[in-house]
Amino acid sequence: MPDWTYHTVFKPLLSKLPAKAGREFIHKGMTVIASVAGGSKLIESLGHTTPSAQLETDIFGLKISNPVGLSGKIDPRLTGTKAFGHLGFGFIEIGPIAEKPVDSGAPIFNQTKENLIFPYCLETLGIDKTFAKLQRLKSSGKPVFIRVRKAGSFDEKRSALQTLSGYGDALILEDRFSVDEWKLLKKSVIEKPLLFACPSDELDVGYIEKLTYERVVEGVLIDEPGTDNGMGLVYPLAQADRLSEKVLEIRKRSNIPIVVSGGIAEPKDALALFQAGADLVMLTAGYVFTGPGLPKRINELLLDRKTQPASVYSGWIWHWMFGFLMLMGGMIALLVSMTIVIMPYDESFLKLTREEILAIHPNIYRFMQHDRMTVAGTMISGGILYMQLARYGVRRGLQWVKKAIHIAGTLGFLGILLFLGFGYFDWLHGILWLMLLPFFWKGYLATKNHTEHSTSRNRTNHMAWKRSLWGQLAFISLGFALAAAGLVISVIGVNGVFVQTDIRYLCMSPEQLAGINERLIPVIAHDRAGLGSALISVGLLVLMLALWGFQEGQKWVWYTFLFGGIPAFSAAIIIHYVIGYTTFIHILPAYIALGLFSLGLIFSKEYFFKQT
Repeated sequence: MPDWTYHTVFKPLLSKLPAKAGREFIHKGMTVIASVAGGSKLIESLGHTTPSAQLETDIFGLKISNPVGLSGKIDPRLTGTKAFGHLGFGFIEIGPIAEKPVDSGAPIFNQTKENLIFPYCLETLGIDKTFAKLQRLKSSGKPVFIRVRKAGSFDEKRSALQTLSGYGDALILEDRFSVDEWKLLKKSVIEKPLLFACPSDELDVGYIEKLTYERVVEGVLIDEPGTDNGMGLVYPLAQADRLSEKVLEIRKRSNIPIVVSGGIAEPKDALALFQAGADLVMLTAGYVFTGPGLPKRINELLLDRKTQPASVYSGWIWHWMFGFLMLMGGMIALLVSMTIVIMPYDESFLKLTREEILAIHPNIYRFMQHDRMTVAGTMISGGILYMQLARYGVRRGLQWVKKAIHIAGTLGFLGILLFLGFGYFDWLHGILWLMLLPFFWKGYLATKNHTEHSTSRNRTNHMAWKRSLWGQLAFISLGFALAAAGLVISVIGVNGVFVQTDIRYLCMSPEQLAGINERLIPVIAHDRAGLGSALISVGLLVLMLALWGFQEGQKWVWYTFLFGGIPAFSAAIIIHYVIGYTTFIHILPAYIALGLFSLGLIFSKEYFFKQT
């Protein structure tokens, strides 16, 4: 679940439910999606959460895709863990596990609903049910760190480790054992890394130094300190400074790998811990309040710190030229729609001149003008979008931009197949199609291996970021609506060609039109098919730009939305008033789309223009 739905829709609604009900609704819902065919890819695609290979971390003998993990506190019943592996996390913690189930209740909101109150003893499924769940989690592909609860005898702990080592990639113990006991435990884990965990306010650096010297543990895990409020433990959302001090204390005396659990509410908190010397971090309550996009935001900030000045990738000019030619084609189509409307080859096919069509009924001519001007405006907008994406995205080797262009462009080209069933083919469209294809193909070949990921300088949950989520939701809704409208128009064009408002405007039925000239409907249907395929392509570009292109300070994205939207909206709305086709229900979708476009621009501008 991305932030643009979590903060705008689900969090306000779920905060009214009991904490456990809200948590399980979210977790089980995500797991259902992740479990169906293609569901995992859908989750990753909605947020483009797959981290850059530059963030891969080698630690404990494991390859971890990025250093941000999820604490077991968040999903003690393992109802959402299958989905968490696709939200940008590098590893998942399970536990703390106890031999018997513990149903101590879920965390509850405090009075201000600004934090969670955790039970003194965290709930757990028990070791048997946990095993059953862990067997199904292997498919997530993420390393699993298993934490064992601080309870039971030494022999019970040793037995549990022997069993758990077959399920987890690393094992975490909260008990303060002697060195000799650690050595015995070490022999029980079948070459799996063993970590010692303790709250930061109980940290004994001398003890950790001793464990390091004896090489009985591979790492130390520092837990965020909690405060007892009489109802349970409250963990301050942002306490990276306190935890960083503890990390520095250890770093002064040991090079042992350090994992920090909690204290992170914003990307800057994680950055502070890494700068202090932490190797891995795990998100706790901060993840609940900041949102599911937090691991991605941290990854983008870390990548921004690693990335050298952007180099120019070859091949971008081909996609830019593809957009430029589309823009020019749209300008020519716009000029035609504003002047003669009917091309000579249209007249030849219809065996009717422009004047004869006007004489039969002016609204037939105006209706064709309406379709053709709308197509022209959409083509111009599409050209601008492609040019901007090529100039600012493909040029930097961004993987998501390459993917967006290839998906939208391919579907746009396939739209020509819609023309073939009408008995009429527009030669101008055909020539433009043939001119565009080589540029698209050359661009595809030159950019298909681009793998760069977006970086971000966003560090805090400032108001501009929160407002931008509403803007992002508006643009995503707009892109989806445009693509859906294109699909509907294409289907209508293939089948009935006209909707009821069209028939009322034309003042004649399709049968009457066919009776006047049986070739009129194929020409109009052809125009409808062109508009439908153009809207699908442009809608998908807007959708993918909104899904994957929202990074703080990227002004070019805002300008792409702005300049890419003006031609399409101007042509689509103005032409209706020019020809007198102003039926409210017909132009209402255009105004709704314009409203989404305006809201997107207004709510996202400060975020895109923010200078860190």
